[in-house]
Amino acid sequence: MPVETTAIEGLLVVRWETHGDERGFFRQTYQVRELTEALGREPVLRQGNHSRSAPGVLRGFHAEPWDKLVYVVRGQAMAAIADIRPDSATFGEVATFRLGEEPDGERIRLFISEGLANSFCTYGDGTVDYLYDVSDYWRPDIDKPAVAWDDPDLGVSWPVDDPTLSEADRANPTLRELFPDHPRFSS
Repeated sequence: MPVETTAIEGLLVVRWETHGDERGFFRQTYQVRELTEALGREPVLRQGNHSRSAPGVLRGFHAEPWDKLVYVVRGQAMAAIADIRPDSATFGEVATFRLGEEPDGERIRLFISEGLANSFCTYGDGTVDYLYDVSDYWRPDIDKPAVAWDDPDLGVSWPVDDPTLSEADRANPTLRELFPDHPRFSS
């Protein structure tokens, strides 16, 4: 099956074979029925978004209140997904993935359930086009928990040493600051 579960509940990897010839390639990127089977519920995608980033840009960690289905159509990015759901058995764990135009030719898509914090960092020489479909409509009043990109408790090894960040992402708290009484942080 092209949809794989991960150690973090609600985080799925979607892999489809690429069919290419001298004209280019064709790749299916997902089927809702396969996501439904893997999740045990049918995802509903309501809004599509497209972000373009220059090389060396880092966005996240953001945990908006919706599911996301992400895909890099141009360029290269590393995604890091952190479980920041305090009641989850995998709270504080991170999974990383290479997305986009990788040398092995494989392109994966990620399904990121609500409550997981999504981030990505672009690398290489070109711009990155990052598409993500979400299960709810954007509104200015949403609660958007965010975590510091360089949180030592998450320990992500990013592909660039000095990423370009938004002011908001520079000011994000650590997971320990958000949940100081969580058992994971007790001595």
